[in-house]
Amino acid sequence: MSTLRLPDLCLVVLVGVSGSGKSTFAAQHFLRTEVVSSDFCRALVSDDENDQSATKAAFDVLDYIVEQRLELGKLTVVDATNVQVEARKSLIDLARRHHVLAVAIVLDMPIDLCVARNGARMDRQFGPHVLRNQSSQLQRSLRRLRREGFHRVYHLTGEREVAQVIVEREPVWNDRRNDHGPFDIIGDVHGCIDELVELLEVLGYCRAAGEDAYSHPEGRRVVFLGDLVDRGPGTPEVLRLAMQMVRHGSALCVSGNHEVKLLRALQGKKVEVRHGLGESLEQLRAESSSFSEEVAEFLDRLISHYVFDGGALVVAHAGLPASMHGRTSAAVRAFALYGDTSGESDEYGLPVRYPWAEDYRGSASVIYGHTPVKEPVWVNRTLCIDTGCVFGGRLTALRYPEREIVSVPAREVYYEPVKPLVVDPQGGLGREPGVLDVGDVLGKHIIETRLRHTVTIREENSLAALEVMSRFAADPRWLVYLPATMSPTATSAQSDLLESPEEAFAYYAKAGVAEVVCEEKHMGSRAVVVVFRDADAGSRRFGFETSSIGMVYTRTGRPFFGKQELGDRFLARVRAGIEAAGLWDQLATEWLILDCEILPWSFKTEDLMRRQYAVVGAAAARSLGREKEVLEAVAARGMDVAHAIEQLNRRIGHVENFAKVYQHYSWPVRSLDDLQLAPFQILAGEGSVHALKDHAWHLNLITRLAETDPMTFRSTQATFVSLGDSGSQERGYAWWEELTSDGGEGMVVKPAQVVHFGKRGLTQPALKVRGPEYLRLVYGPEYTEPQHLARLRTRSLGRKRSLALHEFSLGIEGLERFVAGEPLYRIHECAFGVLALESEEVDPRL
Repeated sequence: MSTLRLPDLCLVVLVGVSGSGKSTFAAQHFLRTEVVSSDFCRALVSDDENDQSATKAAFDVLDYIVEQRLELGKLTVVDATNVQVEARKSLIDLARRHHVLAVAIVLDMPIDLCVARNGARMDRQFGPHVLRNQSSQLQRSLRRLRREGFHRVYHLTGEREVAQVIVEREPVWNDRRNDHGPFDIIGDVHGCIDELVELLEVLGYCRAAGEDAYSHPEGRRVVFLGDLVDRGPGTPEVLRLAMQMVRHGSALCVSGNHEVKLLRALQGKKVEVRHGLGESLEQLRAESSSFSEEVAEFLDRLISHYVFDGGALVVAHAGLPASMHGRTSAAVRAFALYGDTSGESDEYGLPVRYPWAEDYRGSASVIYGHTPVKEPVWVNRTLCIDTGCVFGGRLTALRYPEREIVSVPAREVYYEPVKPLVVDPQGGLGREPGVLDVGDVLGKHIIETRLRHTVTIREENSLAALEVMSRFAADPRWLVYLPATMSPTATSAQSDLLESPEEAFAYYAKAGVAEVVCEEKHMGSRAVVVVFRDADAGSRRFGFETSSIGMVYTRTGRPFFGKQELGDRFLARVRAGIEAAGLWDQLATEWLILDCEILPWSFKTEDLMRRQYAVVGAAAARSLGREKEVLEAVAARGMDVAHAIEQLNRRIGHVENFAKVYQHYSWPVRSLDDLQLAPFQILAGEGSVHALKDHAWHLNLITRLAETDPMTFRSTQATFVSLGDSGSQERGYAWWEELTSDGGEGMVVKPAQVVHFGKRGLTQPALKVRGPEYLRLVYGPEYTEPQHLARLRTRSLGRKRSLALHEFSLGIEGLERFVAGEPLYRIHECAFGVLALESEEVDPRL
């Protein structure tokens, strides 16, 4: 019994004459969808799988299907004779183009058996001479298959051997997607042993008693990005330490270009001794020959890159474009070792690197080194952490998944750089991190997000957002986050209500949420508050000079305060409250971003209230009052209009309630003392996206702010509801009734843990349940009349809920990019995307 081992991702080419059993073999060992058959493709284009005149068109279709599957990373099996060199060459070229291994499985059956099998098939019209010709071509091919480019060749002879075959799949060497870390990824060491030991100790690694290798007490592992050797003073010591850690299981290592050159030299091959190789060879000559042999064996086993954490993390010495992740080819290895160059040289005689990171749009984070930079900066989910330690810079590590950068300074300049280190985090990109380009947001574009994969922005929505952003918005460098829209709950089953908590509780229970938080919905004006501990902190973090201590802007990115002076005074109060509550120190940050409401509502909407709500209320009261006078006069003459008067009194009551509601949210603002800030989420601070922390965490800190400075801050009332407890749900419903009994806006129901994924994906992050009296402002004073409620029950929520999920995902994505230090245009595309989605045609009353 023989075992055929196949890489999880490869192109399998079945080779054999007609009748050798290729289709039967494929059906036994592969999924039906993995097999692309020439006969099937011939039938697809001609309705007859034996129509030889359709062969060219059939193989065009076959090649297209194979190419699409390989591009998607799917193992693919080609079921055709493939006995001719030309037929195999096109398949080998496809495999190379998509950086996958090609495997040939040869079914070498006796020619008489193949003739007999074909003779038994009435649909086969060719004679034995065709099979003998194919067999002759097959025999001539056997010795050359490996030279043609097949990674593995399995030669099966006879029915018995074919029947006993077992096909096993194995991951390619770079596939560690099941390995989720945590990791400490270390950039180019270049023989700097003292700095490496110091960095490991800063990261928490130590040598356990009786152990030679460094390890971490919490099970973290190091991933070395290559270029351990050359230039520095301690190449043998660095190699010894790295090899011990790899053997111990506390480290992994990919190859760098310097390891490749050192290996060739140790193998006695001709190499040009430059760029620090001479120093390494001299240091190794002081070691034993057995150590050099051990080094050569270690270097020879290093691979080009690894894919970790379900495909979310890729490490390679010089980086790697998305199309090469997890792939295996000479081109993949070359890129991972050397990067891509433009073919030109700079003024220092060094190759000009092609800015691959500028074009990167993959979903995985790519961590790399190779080209030294002064400071690591995220660019399109890529990060270079070679900070030139051997040149007098720093030795840097990235802690994953925390995305925290840790570094130690070089103790001296060990090797004079040909090119001075500069702040060039993009590795030669043509754009500074703080520069925006209108081309990034024009037209239809797709934004990758961690929570909801991709979000598509249509061209017409982009144009609408560009109009707002260019004419009315605050400086885009402030706009790291725009709040998402929020969907109401489903229409209530109760005949006299449009919305009630029952439907919100039912939605989350069905999605598998165990506990929700119900927060009072402040009737204020939505605002995002960016506040700094001092102006210098703002300049450092936001990347531009500012004398302000922050910015307050609306949910559409416009400055909240018409005068910056008023905004600065307001921010000074907010900053003082945060200081008094001790949040700067507790959260270890010098800046915070808050999602809030600013009260009263009338501060920003006084004109709207006067022109819309007050006018409607006054006009309705006057007209209905005159109507009542007429009806009362008619009644005085003895006519029975009691029913009409009853209806009219009910309508007058609706109008009076309407007026009470909007007056409830209005009070005069004569000074800052009359404004209050009601935060409900602390979105982010240095090194952390707090928006994803559970709501209890946020409410506790917000309560502390309100207790510390009740004049500036208002707390958010809340209650938690266990969805598996009917009593808890009843208490939540009663709490909503209490909130809304005097015209309160209502409450917002959210999963207690903020983000929840149900069977259908991401669950709504929040549902608003508005009170029946407040809804008069939305649907009109008389919306509670049965005929109006019946019409409103048909409202559609699908589009609103889709927008809420997309905008929430974009908001979180923008915050994560900002905290990770990505360039402005990467952050801004998320805020711009939210603004663009806001121009979608959706009922504004929802």
